[in-house]
Amino acid sequence: MTIRVLLADDHALMREGLRALLTGVPDIEVVGEAGTGREAEMQALALKPDVVLMDVAMSGQNGIDAARAIHLKFPAIRILMLSMHASAEYVYRAFEAGASGYLLKEMAIDEIITAVRTVRRGGRYLSPALAEAVPRPAVSGHPKSPIDSLSARERQVLQLVVEGRTSLEIARMIHLSPSSVQTYRSRLMLKLGVSDVPSLVKFALEHGLTPPG
Repeated sequence: MTIRVLLADDHALMREGLRALLTGVPDIEVVGEAGTGREAEMQALALKPDVVLMDVAMSGQNGIDAARAIHLKFPAIRILMLSMHASAEYVYRAFEAGASGYLLKEMAIDEIITAVRTVRRGGRYLSPALAEAVPRPAVSGHPKSPIDSLSARERQVLQLVVEGRTSLEIARMIHLSPSSVQTYRSRLMLKLGVSDVPSLVKFALEHGLTPPG
């Protein structure tokens, strides 16, 4: 049976490379591409792929939040995260969001194919290169990250702060007043125990939120 794959990465060259690598594999078909997390959600709704190959670092909505949204709406779709980040925190957050696998971007094509087939069968996949850095329980459960205590809107604001957006820019992007954005930023600092925006950004990066790739 052919495995239908959706590619989600904000770099067109990366998507083209993945498509080229997967083209010709007898049991895999690339059925679509997405350049943002939002687009990945819409494509998942329209195409109903078996597997989404999802970049972790995408602007606006990062891949982990997109994976969470897709998993909540379409739990049968298997999500395989692609990342340059090899830290345990990123892996923890990816699996917590509903991902079935986590691959480093420098992996060989054989590893991508193996991972796609593994998650499609219902298994979980973790790059062998991560085996020492990430304890095996990471793929099945882990202590909650402080980021997990945030609401969806708070995570959205935090993501945009990490991307360097001003309060005015954030307000325009998510249809809030600038004063409301400032309130969210203050609430985030209070919840996460930091005193200024640079510390807030540092905290977010250390706990798995990603800047644009």
